[in-house]
Amino acid sequence: MTSFHISRLIFLTTLAFAFSFLLTPLLTHFLYKYKLGKKIRNNGATPIFSLLHAHKEGTPTMGGILIWFTVLCFSLFFYFFSLWAPGSWLAGLNFLSRPETFLPLGVLIASALIGLVDDWLDVRGLGTKGGGGLKLRHRLLVYLFIALLASLWFYFKLDWTVIHLPFFGSFEIGWWYIPVFIFIIVATAFSVNETDGLDGLAGGTLMIAYGSFGIIAFALGRYDLAVFCGVIIGALLSFLWFNIPPARFYLGDTGSMSLGVTLGVIAMLTNNALLLIPIGFIFLVESLSVIIQVVSKKIFKKKVFRSAPIHHHFQAIGWSESKIVMRFWLVSGVASAIGLMIFLLDKNW
Repeated sequence: MTSFHISRLIFLTTLAFAFSFLLTPLLTHFLYKYKLGKKIRNNGATPIFSLLHAHKEGTPTMGGILIWFTVLCFSLFFYFFSLWAPGSWLAGLNFLSRPETFLPLGVLIASALIGLVDDWLDVRGLGTKGGGGLKLRHRLLVYLFIALLASLWFYFKLDWTVIHLPFFGSFEIGWWYIPVFIFIIVATAFSVNETDGLDGLAGGTLMIAYGSFGIIAFALGRYDLAVFCGVIIGALLSFLWFNIPPARFYLGDTGSMSLGVTLGVIAMLTNNALLLIPIGFIFLVESLSVIIQVVSKKIFKKKVFRSAPIHHHFQAIGWSESKIVMRFWLVSGVASAIGLMIFLLDKNW
């Protein structure tokens, strides 16, 4: 039986890569045709960023459509096929199930559509003063709303009130589960969004993170959730193929927002949310750099980094974009391996 689940995981991951790879030319043609390109605004607020990224003006955003559309198509196709022909081998490929993947899929699509609106406002120069889509506080409110709905689902529908601490066991925290859940989802979404700033950076680190939680889900016997992660990985692989510098398109908020929120939900579903610290180490560092920069400027009237998030700081001191991305990938890979080691030691496997 385990060999079947492994084969299903590998097959659907590969199929998702092929499907999204073939879909990419159609998507990029649409994005270029309607000039849905990134705007690099030079209003004086971020002079270093504007200088370093001026050459990216016009590169299409909304590339995250490739990821969530692939996941949605695969989820619905195999689900409805399993209803139509329950005894067929294709029905066995269905991975959409109420206990494991209904919520991640719903959260993925809901946050992706909100991110798509944000991207649309951005490319059309609408939203914030001078254009640029939703303000940061508005994004945080969106994250809070989605996280609240998901936390209520966990608390009331799944009767989930337990949080696991590696090496210490699981603890009953009652209604405190709701604010803890919201904090984890919002923090993960914000951190992933901040990481999406260089060609391939968010895509590569997200692929590593989803791969790690896919392994955890599989080890826990949550095979549908593992396949869900695998389909996302397959789509991310094709995205990275076209996102390697110079990028053909960018994830946009429709990608980074949805994948960040969904990653947090998957971490909660596996009851290993604290493993987001090592597995999402790069995301953590990126968000901390922004928080440190903002606090320092507000209180001490000086900057800690030349530019934030921290990947822009390394750009400002002379590192090439490819060097930053590849080194961040390496750090992410090592940190994720440590996270998986903690998981295995915690389970005494």
